[in-house]
Amino acid sequence: MDPDVVLFAEVVRTASLSAAGRSMGISPAMVSKRIARLEARLGVRLLNRTTRRLDLTARGAAYHRDMVEILAAIRDAEARVSDRTDTPAGPLRVSAPTSFGRLHIAPHLKPFLDAYPGIELDLDLSDGFSDVIGDRLDLAIRIAPAVPPSLTGHRLADSRRVLCAAPTYSAPRDAADLAEHRLLAAKGQMPWRLTGPGGDVTIDRPSYVATNSSEVVRELTLAGVGIALRSLWDVSADLASGRLVRLFPELAGSADVGIYVVHARGPVSSGTTALLDYLRGLWSPTPPWVS
Repeated sequence: MDPDVVLFAEVVRTASLSAAGRSMGISPAMVSKRIARLEARLGVRLLNRTTRRLDLTARGAAYHRDMVEILAAIRDAEARVSDRTDTPAGPLRVSAPTSFGRLHIAPHLKPFLDAYPGIELDLDLSDGFSDVIGDRLDLAIRIAPAVPPSLTGHRLADSRRVLCAAPTYSAPRDAADLAEHRLLAAKGQMPWRLTGPGGDVTIDRPSYVATNSSEVVRELTLAGVGIALRSLWDVSADLASGRLVRLFPELAGSADVGIYVVHARGPVSSGTTALLDYLRGLWSPTPPWVS
């Protein structure tokens, strides 16, 4: 493999000419020179470089995807022919929704980190959309109806959602009156699409309190401010303790929503594989929030 291609892959991984230079044992000036040499040979610009940012061009991103797959295949072939074991180590970038990451990933990380002390985990919790390819993530937790075709996904568990409120909230007696009550949802979580014995029901109106935080919605619901459509993984303990009560059990969120772990298509690192296998075993066969 051309050493300039290997260097290019390292520049993209570290998002820095200086960091790539330190990793490869060469100066930033030499890194820049060799990347320019690779671009001249290919006849395309791979990177847009400024004093503050380093971004892939569209052609650079496509070239990087191909080269990452080739480099991973070469490493695997070398490991097989030399009978080496690839102990997971190095940087591992993961994203997850804030509440799910706090409740169901962070408490379970110690055994994984103890088993793989060479892993340098970077866990980003955010309720915003995570761009797996653009943000150079190794893995991302997605709670969604499906996985986009540009990614590889593994379904970890179902994500059932139920209507709930605090016992102190004066809930409607009839589901038809829901739209007249204080409904709580984070931005982007409306409309509610519910299923029941009478067919599908859609409720679309503004949240009583505007917020970008799903955790704020949960706290407002617990405080008795209004009614929310919440995932069982988020509120099952509150329902069991009586801090929340389920409303209209015949209605629930669409059953096609699942909890997925996704990654870019193609070969992945041994660290990614190790964490993927670990996550897939955490909630199998039955997640604790539905037991």
